[in-house]
Amino acid sequence: LRMLLWYGYANSKKSLVCGCSNKTELLIGYFTKYGDGGSDFMPIGDLYKTQVYQIAEHIGIPMPIIKKAPSAGLWKGQTDEKELGIPYEKLDRILYGLERKMPVDKIVEIADIDEQEVIRVKEMRIKSQHKRNVPLVPKIGLRTVALDWRSPVQEGQ
Repeated sequence: LRMLLWYGYANSKKSLVCGCSNKTELLIGYFTKYGDGGSDFMPIGDLYKTQVYQIAEHIGIPMPIIKKAPSAGLWKGQTDEKELGIPYEKLDRILYGLERKMPVDKIVEIADIDEQEVIRVKEMRIKSQHKRNVPLVPKIGLRTVALDWRSPVQEGQ
């Protein structure tokens, strides 16, 4: 319902919907596919959660806001880290290693993290891949949207 309202409003203003997901949330699938994950652009989508905190501090966001436990506000007392079962700081270290295609044992060694946690995060990323993809379109015609006919830019227009 939220995204329906956002897109209705954006369309009425001939505008776009800005998403607020960060790289950490996107990589582990901690978003609703056509809910908060549905937007036209995500300015912090390539920043890990810990990097967002660093930037917030650098630009002078008040500490009580930065230190407030992230929460989707789905129920009283809910926090992201409690729900995920891992702090963002640790999660980001694991994802950073995975992004660099480091083997699990190397991430364990460098980041000083339990092997089972690394494996669990790796599985979260793999299992949520469908959330990061556009819907599949079967190839029937000469050129298929989102497969081999993506944008006018690719055609030099």
